[in-house]
Amino acid sequence: MVFGARVWKTGIAVALALYISAWLGFTPPVIAAVAAIFAMQPSIYRSWRYFLDQIQTNILGAALALLAGMFFSNNVIAIGIVCILVIIVCLRMGMEETIGVTLVTVVAVMEASGEWQFALNRFLLSLIGIGCAFVVNVLFFPPKPKEQFAAQIQTTFQKMSLLLRTVISDEIKETVFREEKGSLESGLQSLSSKYGLMEEEVKKLRHAGLSRVRQLIIYKQKLQVMYKGLAVLNAVDEHYFQSPRTEELDRYFDSHIEELIKFHEHVLLKFDDKLKSDSKEGLEMDAQNERFMSFLMEHYHDKPSGMLRLAIVAAAMYDYGYQVMRLDKLVEHYHRGETEEKEPFDMLLKSIRLK
Repeated sequence: MVFGARVWKTGIAVALALYISAWLGFTPPVIAAVAAIFAMQPSIYRSWRYFLDQIQTNILGAALALLAGMFFSNNVIAIGIVCILVIIVCLRMGMEETIGVTLVTVVAVMEASGEWQFALNRFLLSLIGIGCAFVVNVLFFPPKPKEQFAAQIQTTFQKMSLLLRTVISDEIKETVFREEKGSLESGLQSLSSKYGLMEEEVKKLRHAGLSRVRQLIIYKQKLQVMYKGLAVLNAVDEHYFQSPRTEELDRYFDSHIEELIKFHEHVLLKFDDKLKSDSKEGLEMDAQNERFMSFLMEHYHDKPSGMLRLAIVAAAMYDYGYQVMRLDKLVEHYHRGETEEKEPFDMLLKSIRLK
């Protein structure tokens, strides 16, 4: 968890849970605080889903703990056995994320040794904490993974653009390259997490419209393209400088990466509706990608020894260019309207496994 809105909201939820518990006279309020910490989720959908799941598993856990407490009191072995049973039940129900708070409820209830009033007090404390986390998450700076994804992909693209534009020419310092590449990889992991939240909402929420599904497909392709750019960086780092090259070959590789980056930037601006939609750009890039591979194959036939590593780099660049062109087609269909874009988007619906 990075320092941001979620950190502030966790603190607010804890404070609110402690205040409400004290106001209602429930003790110890620390149980509500612990539940609020566990219940803070990165999206509205997950918060609601977590809230519902916690109600189910907490009722079940409290019932088992109350029953066991009546027969075995607060015997430590009995508490351990009940915790194991509750974990198994939660796993069977597919509610792994609820295990932490549910076990807190179980232990607190079994401490009451079968006294239902005391057990109810502990159970309500857990619900207060979960409810406070849900309310705070919805009302204060509600998570917006779509907006965060859109903003972060621009920042991540700038990092990737700098690295790709300087990696062949070897202008960037080695320490800076390693640092920026690590930052790029972290950024892509963060983007993957945000995309996962958006995909989860579209899959689970029945009211998700077709326009939202189309956007999600484009976001997935955006992320795919970014990973292909990272693959180019890795290929250059591992294979390019270990291969025999000429100045002409260096210039050709460098200029082709420059064109790929420019086209990638063009497509991103086109999706943001800042540039005119023009299919000629994609056709020109497709032809240039083919010419690049043909040029390499000519050199490969002339000097087959030592060219295999360059072929790996070229293949990564070709794949990157292909995925950018695929993104370009999706963006054009997206802006043309529902009728023309229906067929290509329907072909890609299976890629996000909407069910």
